[in-house]
Amino acid sequence: MAFFLVFIEIPLCMKCCPTSAKFDNFLTQFQNSFFRAAAYVVFAILMWLAFGIGGRTLQVISALTLTAAAGSYMVAALRHQTPASSTLTGGTGVSTIV
Repeated sequence: MAFFLVFIEIPLCMKCCPTSAKFDNFLTQFQNSFFRAAAYVVFAILMWLAFGIGGRTLQVISALTLTAAAGSYMVAALRHQTPASSTLTGGTGVSTIV
């Protein structure tokens, strides 16, 4: 789960790490806020299930964070906002979006 989140959220990893064209095409689907929201919902469900089965309290923090991220991406998708990227992490920067 963390592997995909790092590659989805930090564009610098796409530049530094050698990846295949198939993997790059898979990750470009997540440039849409609806797909990101769906991915975070799936990850949050997995964490909630893990918490229910294992009962570790630290998993609640991960599940809540993933749920909040899914909600944030869903609001952004409904408002037709595109994900912003920072030049610090290898993206294009927010100045090109405004």
